[in-house]
Amino acid sequence: QVQLVESGGGSVQTGGSLNLSCVVEAPGRVFRANTMSWRRQAPGNQRELVASITRSGSTTYADSVKGRFTISRDNVYNTMYLMMNSLEPEDTAVYYCNADLFFDDGRNLNYWGQGTQVTVSS
Repeated sequence: QVQLVESGGGSVQTGGSLNLSCVVEAPGRVFRANTMSWRRQAPGNQRELVASITRSGSTTYADSVKGRFTISRDNVYNTMYLMMNSLEPEDTAVYYCNADLFFDDGRNLNYWGQGTQVTVSS
């Protein structure tokens, strides 16, 4: 069973920092993680892209987080990270990991993590 396991959420004050991690777990499966991304959803809002990273390391960011957040990945350990600095109350949301996985049987499937809560208080 394929799972994306997120960790690192929590509560901080304005200006604080948090680091999120997302590990792709697929016991017994042979796969390659292609584009991975972090998305977030605040109450009453649609889920939005925060940042994405290709397998080769090309990145994109939402305008609202440019200069504050950094996305990175480790292809050996199938792990993606999000370093969040200078957090603002507007960053409060559930953060989700998303990944495109290519399997050795030729299938290309998209997966979501369960989400991790980030709360920034003023």
